[in-house]
Amino acid sequence: MASSSLSTKPFLGSSRTHSFSRLPSDLRPSPHISFRSSKLKKLQIQAAGSTYGNYFRVTTYGESHGGGVGCIIDGCPPRLPLSETDMQVELDRRRPGQSRITTPRKETDTCKILSGVSEEVTTGTPISVFVPNTDQRGHDYSEMSTAYRPSHADATYDMKYGARAVQGGGRSSARETIGRVAAGAVAKKILKTLAGTEILAYVSQVHNVVLPEDLVDPYTLTLDQIESNIVRCPNPEYAEKMINAIDVVRVRGDSVGGVVTCIVRRCPRGLGSPVFDKLEAELAKAAMSLPATKGFEFGSGFAGTTLCGSEHNDEFFTDEHGRIRTRTNRSGGIQGGISNGEIINMRIAFKPTSTISRKQHTVTREKKETELIARGRHDPCVVPRAVPMVEAMVALVLVDQLMAQYAQCNLFPINPDLQEPLSLPRLEPANV
Repeated sequence: MASSSLSTKPFLGSSRTHSFSRLPSDLRPSPHISFRSSKLKKLQIQAAGSTYGNYFRVTTYGESHGGGVGCIIDGCPPRLPLSETDMQVELDRRRPGQSRITTPRKETDTCKILSGVSEEVTTGTPISVFVPNTDQRGHDYSEMSTAYRPSHADATYDMKYGARAVQGGGRSSARETIGRVAAGAVAKKILKTLAGTEILAYVSQVHNVVLPEDLVDPYTLTLDQIESNIVRCPNPEYAEKMINAIDVVRVRGDSVGGVVTCIVRRCPRGLGSPVFDKLEAELAKAAMSLPATKGFEFGSGFAGTTLCGSEHNDEFFTDEHGRIRTRTNRSGGIQGGISNGEIINMRIAFKPTSTISRKQHTVTREKKETELIARGRHDPCVVPRAVPMVEAMVALVLVDQLMAQYAQCNLFPINPDLQEPLSLPRLEPANV
């Protein structure tokens, strides 16, 4: 009866009433609503998931055992000096086979800029970067083509797509991060050139070995200190303990996780937007998009929940240059979702590598229980190589937010009583 009553009632806005009920049932038109309005096109959902950024947009492509990996950078400002060497420095920090505590896969990760740069200067058009894969061993993954690795993305990729690239884990492999690190090198250069911003990450925990926070001075920390050992911990004593902890599980065919701490010095004030686009929210999303991440903290983090407001608040003062500063930095350089000019600090937790060469219980794609000993070449601990990945993602967030700040808040002259220029003072050619 419901269909009959619907067919005899006019649609809203109609000036005529049709008695369709008087027609034979096979001649009655069925109600049809057309959604052809051009306005509804804005509601389309794009769920590809391989692009980050609004103004400085980065899309990564490629798979672990395909022909290669890389990225497309769209929105890079023109006239920025840029060469493959700028990217290669960062890619060399990320590449496999660096030491006994990383995967033994041998890749040079040599990058090639295919577009967007002319005579070592960006043109403002999309920058395409390609890195070939040269040391694939697809046969190492024969067992994993049918049996799911516990805690790996094998099963969930099948659940989502109904198909997957078996060799090397496809897009779920950390090899995908090559494109992020290459793009991050460009973002770092923009931030350093424009605002003097420095981004430094280091390993602060491996398994049960935790580097005390007071042993690292964020104001004087250098890249040389971080890169002085294979685990990328700036304290030599704790670096040795971390290396030993990785060696213990490595020879057993097992793995461990850890924590990467990242700091940002001289971040421009005013980055980030209220409510949904808070700076710490963007940083959390970017960091947690990296493979194997399981947790994110910034500022006082969870430890801040044990303090009272009188203990946790960062009191303001005016420094000798007339700038408003905070005496402490439990806010982690961000208040109300907006950077305040203090050092931004965050910590990212990485789980133990899921692919291990120890017998584990699992199921096949046919849902039969079985046992699996995974083969292949994998990191016994991902955190040493995750350091440049974290730096890259933080750089991508900050440069995107910097461009957003210019677009919204710097079109007109700033209020010098409350705001600061986003860039360093411009040098005369003779002083460059």
